Amino acid sequence: MADGPKAGGLRNVTVGESRISAIDGIRGILSYRGIDIHELAERSTFEETVFLLHEGTLPSRSALNAFGADLARERAVPSEVAEVVARVAGAHPMAALRTAVSALGALDPDANDDREAACRRKSRRLIAQMATLVALIDRARTGRAPVDPDPTLSHAANFLYMLTGARPRDTSARAMDVALILHADHEFNASTFAARVAASTLSDVHGAITAALATLKGPLHGGANEAVMRSLEGMGSVEGVEAFVREELAAKRKLMGFGHAVYKTEDPRATHLRRLSRSLGEESGETRWYALSERVETVVREEKGLYPNVDFYSASAYRALAIPTDLFTPVFAVSRIAGWTAHVLEQLANNRLIRPESEYTGPRDVRYVPLDQR
Repeated sequence: MADGPKAGGLRNVTVGESRISAIDGIRGILSYRGIDIHELAERSTFEETVFLLHEGTLPSRSALNAFGADLARERAVPSEVAEVVARVAGAHPMAALRTAVSALGALDPDANDDREAACRRKSRRLIAQMATLVALIDRARTGRAPVDPDPTLSHAANFLYMLTGARPRDTSARAMDVALILHADHEFNASTFAARVAASTLSDVHGAITAALATLKGPLHGGANEAVMRSLEGMGSVEGVEAFVREELAAKRKLMGFGHAVYKTEDPRATHLRRLSRSLGEESGETRWYALSERVETVVREEKGLYPNVDFYSASAYRALAIPTDLFTPVFAVSRIAGWTAHVLEQLANNRLIRPESEYTGPRDVRYVPLDQR
């Protein structure tokens, strides 16, 4: 493979086909099943977006109502899993979530059935239960009693309700809904690819999602939004932003939340998250985080010509929704479980083991030296 070294990180390498989502990095376009993300963010709901990702088409009103009701019925988790969450609540929330999903897999009603219909049922349960798990983890680690899911609330509103114990304002619920839509899928990103690799071995659905969660935890993937917030917290004031950014650039440290492996212009998801961050901050009266983010974006654009990605403004938007910083990445999973499961189902429907080759660059023809001669 003559050009192998140029393909580090599998950049510019097509590893498979998919009908789920598509990215045009040059023009800054993301679409789910052919529908532009801007249209979905402005007009759709998370439930409708999940249906689209899984079924390949938008639902009728009756189909959407039935689908939403199915998700609402599946939100509760077994008491045994809640006990596991309580035991691991002191760990990082992503580690606790990974453990809880693995436990769910052992207790799922279809645990020993890997036929297509069973995998679809498991996928739907996981979409419904992921939000419940994240809320359980946060309440367990803070010594608060769990809040039972409310089937009358939308998926986004119910998540905020289980997390805080209070019914969210309509504006907050809609902001969460849009954030879930924006994060629902993103082609063959690292965690999705990990899920597809696991699924290609004919592992179970929960195993594939556990692989995805392990991958999402890394700061170069889902953990980036948490890192963004840590940076904002360290800046102090808008006046200190320019010095902070210049110092980071001079030290050649990566500025989290900027640049993207695919987009060469603005990440279309950042467009909506910027607006959400601003409106939520204005509504709550806490505009500091948006102001800091806006100034950071300006300075980075001037200094490096880099655009913000999905992680950058999601940080200040989540802070405005009173979500703890170390819960940002689990919230990402609450959304991305929709795409992960869609990809697992697509992989299984036309499966071939994913087993790439590597280009060996080590020494050759090395002779073995017996132990007593070394």
